[in-house]
Order: sequence, then structure tokens, then C-alpha cells
Amino acid sequence: MTIPRLLLFLVLTTVTLPLLVVVALLVDVVRWVVSRKPLIAVRMVLFMWAFLVISTGGVTWMFLNWIMAGFGRRKESMVHNAYQVQRWWARSLFASVGGLFGFEVSIEGHELVRPGPIIAMFRHASIVDNLLPAVLITDREKMELRWIIKRELLADPALDVGGNRLPNYFVARTSMNPEEEIDRISGLADGLDEDGGVLIFPEGTRFTEEKRRRILKRLEKRDPDLFARAQQFTNLLPPRLGGPLALMDKGIDVVFCGHHGLGGFAHLKDIWGGDMVGQKISVKFWRVAATDIPSDEAGRRGLLLDQWQQMDDWITSVQEAQTDA
Repeated sequence: MTIPRLLLFLVLTTVTLPLLVVVALLVDVVRWVVSRKPLIAVRMVLFMWAFLVISTGGVTWMFLNWIMAGFGRRKESMVHNAYQVQRWWARSLFASVGGLFGFEVSIEGHELVRPGPIIAMFRHASIVDNLLPAVLITDREKMELRWIIKRELLADPALDVGGNRLPNYFVARTSMNPEEEIDRISGLADGLDEDGGVLIFPEGTRFTEEKRRRILKRLEKRDPDLFARAQQFTNLLPPRLGGPLALMDKGIDVVFCGHHGLGGFAHLKDIWGGDMVGQKISVKFWRVAATDIPSDEAGRRGLLLDQWQQMDDWITSVQEAQTDA
């Protein structure tokens, strides 16, 4: 159902693209005259079309590989191809959004990503930052990450087809059997080599102030200790502990990634405000060796929360530096 829908949207958007651009330009002119907003409608229309083209290209590429792999019989060829498609897909999408919105990206600590195996823990603050692991680790470092992805994203045909060819896990965030979900997440770390890793967004969802207040209210009754720590996070949601702590028990180095400049864009309506244009995006990696990870769960929990506080403090420092500048 989703692949025909993707193709239909691509055809309709391509046919009507000139009209859509003209209408979007008129909207942008009115917005600029009234409130001096940058051209957002045109950028969003062009990115929507680019997204459809790139996603269709990825699905088509994987379909042709399925045929060449003996109609799916040569699994190793399909996995290798799926990683190639993922690199191209993420690189193309990020280049499209970065080019249209004029991003400036600076990266600190990228040399700490290698060697594997690693557990990569990324901040999640927008509808754009989920491209960062594929762009900065899978594509740039040629490392094969195993992703923990929310099951709702199976509605995207490119993620559905490609994601299920790779050793990823589509997690059910509202599962009635969380122990099974944690076991499946933990199992992704088995058999990794120096070119491999597991990717998880410990927050489990994109940061918004509304979500932060709701989670804190829930934690106040369920986990007072975590509530006390989480109150200190001003830029991050408290990490969901089950999956991250299980992965930290695997004896593998953990690479943390914080970023600033993509926050506040949790929904398309946030982009509509225009603040995304010309954003200066700062990314920072740091690494915790497996030998420094405590063997007991309480110790691992404390270490994770300490690193989360470090990430939150770094985001605040970047905000303050940009304000001063």
C-alpha cells in the first residue's frame, strides 16, 4: 500500500510542481511583506519533492537489487546493497535540506567515532536530526549501524524495505512486554566488529517542552530519583533507561552525540516559522570506554545520567556562546 502511495505522490507533485512553486512564492511574498519572514513555503515545496524523488529512487534501487540477488535469495548481497542505499539516501536528503535552508555544520570529536564496535547514543530534537547518524557515521565513516527505530516509521516504504533488510529493530514503544523489547534491543549488540555499531536515541522521542513537562510529571510518582536528575535537564528529555542500560552491559564503548541548531523543529509547523534558515549546527562526539562502564545497573544508570547532564550543559554553553556572539 505504501509504495503505490509514494509513487502517486511523486507523480502528482512533479506534474503540479510549477504551480506549487508559484503559489508558494506568492505566499512567501505576502509573509515577507507582512512580517519579514524568509522564503519558507518555496523551500518546503522543493524539499517535499526532493524527499519523494530520493525515497522513490531508494525503493527502486532496492527493487532492482532484489531481482539481481536472485529474487531475494542472496541475502548477503541485499544487505550490502541496503547499506549502500542508506548512505546515498541519508547523504542526499541531508544535502537537500541543508542546501535549501542554508545550514552551516561544525563537528567536534568526530575522530572518536572509530574504531567499532560502538553503541552510539544520539540526542533527538527534530525531524531532521535522525539523518545525522547515517550521514556522520554510516556514510562518512563507512560503519554499519544497527538501528533501533520506532515501529511507526514502517509507514515509510524506504525505511520499511531497507530497514527490514538490515539487522535493525523496529521497537514498539507502548509494548505490553517491555522485557522482550529490551532483549531484542540488547541482542543487536551481539556479533559486532570494528566496522559495526548500534544506534539508539535514548530519549525515545523528539524533545519538546510539552513532552518534558508531561514526562517529569509522570516520573515524579514512578521514579523520584530519576525525576530529581531529570529536572536539571533543560534541553533534553530524560533517557528511557531499559534499552540504553541493556546495551551498556555488553562490554562495548559508548559514543555520545549532542547537537545544537536543530532543536525546536519537532514538527513541520516549527519549520514554518523560518528560524531554520541559515542555522549554525554544532555537533559534538565524545566516547566512554567499556572499561569505564560500571558492571552494576545502578552504576550504569548513574553514568548514563551523568553523560546526559554533560550533553545538556554543552548545549546550554553553545546557546550562550551564540547569544553573546
